[in-house]
Amino acid sequence: MSAKEHNRNKFLSEFPALVNELTEILVQYGLPKDAIEWYQKSLEYNTPGGKLNRGLSVVDTYVILKGYKSVDDLPKETYFKVALLGWCIELLQAYFLVADDMMDKSITRRGQPCWYKVPGVSEIAINDAFMLEGAIYMLLKKHFKNDPYYVDLLELFHEVTFQTELGQLLDLITAPEDHVDLNKFSLEKHSFIVIFKTAYYSFYLPVALAMYVAGINDEKDLKQAHDVLIPLGEYFQIQDDYLDCFGKPEDIGKIGTDIQDNKCSWVVNTALKICNKEQRQILDENYGVKNSETEAKCKKLFNDLGIDKLYHEYEEKITTELKTKISQIDESRGFKGEVLTTFLNKIYKRSK
Repeated sequence: MSAKEHNRNKFLSEFPALVNELTEILVQYGLPKDAIEWYQKSLEYNTPGGKLNRGLSVVDTYVILKGYKSVDDLPKETYFKVALLGWCIELLQAYFLVADDMMDKSITRRGQPCWYKVPGVSEIAINDAFMLEGAIYMLLKKHFKNDPYYVDLLELFHEVTFQTELGQLLDLITAPEDHVDLNKFSLEKHSFIVIFKTAYYSFYLPVALAMYVAGINDEKDLKQAHDVLIPLGEYFQIQDDYLDCFGKPEDIGKIGTDIQDNKCSWVVNTALKICNKEQRQILDENYGVKNSETEAKCKKLFNDLGIDKLYHEYEEKITTELKTKISQIDESRGFKGEVLTTFLNKIYKRSK
């Protein structure tokens, strides 16, 4: 078993205890058995099924910051606390996804029906989403109330949640699936959407949580992390947009749908910026239309415009800038540039 699989399995083994803790809280409130079982099912269906990268990043970051050789060297109680914070991010992710799938009218998520599509769930999923978020604060109160950084954790979760919702709002009003208007698109809007909708909770949040637990809470250190992780998160999403259009389905594990779904992606925004009048007309007539012929016309146009080359130029430029920033990190207060290098190495030139 690889170290990555071992770390994932160790992380997963903590989840049942969290479900039990949340169940105990409901029992204390006097919630009837059928409602408790419903919540348990929602927790287990929606929380542990993804890649768990965000949650695992809290543990990995803490290990680097404190100078441990591996996850297994952490004292048991310490591992439990940082893993718990990782699971709180996964609960936040579950909350976003349950709601997002309803907004997007999605059918499947992680290889199974979206939660609202499960027989008998339907609109109850809205309340279930709220309860997934609520679980975060019940767990934080139980395990961190007496820690000096408790308020920092609360404020961080609240702020990052709000930032993610701002990104989602701009995405929903800019690119609704049922009404295509490319006049609303721009690279500036795309940048705001991906930074707020993805970068804050997927990249900055795991590192900032680990920093607080490790006692590294100076504003300058948090800013050092922020100033690399936010553009890194934007790069990750731009890469995702690129792979959706240009990646091979066998590599990325899915068939790209951004063109047919009218996604405000980096690819189409870059095309809109450089296309001529006739090419713009092709996009207006074919982008966001749900059939493979119109999709093929868009893909041909993206190829004609050399979007592939522009992406690779962007990738080299951003990674050079990020490496320079990381090399200038001030490590005098305990923060380590290695945390940021680890994130960058996972993303650079990935194909899935």
